[in-house]
Amino acid sequence: MADIHTTKTNVAVQTAIPDGRVTIERPPWNPTPVQRKSLPNAGTARANRAPATTAPDGSPEWTEQHSHQTVLQQHCDFFDTDHDGIIWPMDTYRGFYALGFGFILSLLSVFIVHLSFSYPTCPGILPDPFFRLYLANIHKAKHGSDTGTYDNEGRFVPQKFEDFFNKYSNGKDGVTATDLWEALKGQRVIMDPIGWGGAFFEWVATYIMLWPEDGVLKREDVRRVYDGSIFVDIASKRAGSAKTKAA
Repeated sequence: MADIHTTKTNVAVQTAIPDGRVTIERPPWNPTPVQRKSLPNAGTARANRAPATTAPDGSPEWTEQHSHQTVLQQHCDFFDTDHDGIIWPMDTYRGFYALGFGFILSLLSVFIVHLSFSYPTCPGILPDPFFRLYLANIHKAKHGSDTGTYDNEGRFVPQKFEDFFNKYSNGKDGVTATDLWEALKGQRVIMDPIGWGGAFFEWVATYIMLWPEDGVLKREDVRRVYDGSIFVDIASKRAGSAKTKAA
């Protein structure tokens, strides 16, 4: 499969074998020299920046404002409205509601997120009686069967992000619902029901939130979901639309 950004491929690295059909069907991102120059050391995890081929510098203004946070913490920051490092269930509800999920889906999201991720992020042995999320430990809530774009410490790995789209986008600048279904099956690892469910919930929520008119979740929009920079924009646009309708 040709990379969407160039018709040339890096032939120095063999990424498929004829007898391994899956290695042909799901090619990893194999950067050309030009791509390696614009996105160097793509396999090295970035602590507080989320660069990709669509945005080699990531989200500069957002990163500057959140340089003290890992990319995973930045992803969660929108829901921590008082910026105390703790997300209450009501914070999550308000955040999802502001993103357009409505009452039922926002409430469902609260149960899924806090029942699944509260205890792993707790600072002690005992569970939190209010099912709060602690952002200092949010990396402990990472699950399996995902894209691998976040590493186990909450950093962003550009290579994994590019791999995902190169494997499942079929040459498009994004993924459709059908592509995502194949991706969920392709990224699934054995004996990981929590990971399967977590990945399914996250991609469904992302698709509902972005709801692309052409059915394609754009690569750059997904990148901005990873670092959380898109959430503020979506909430602001929806708030502005609501005010316009009210007027």
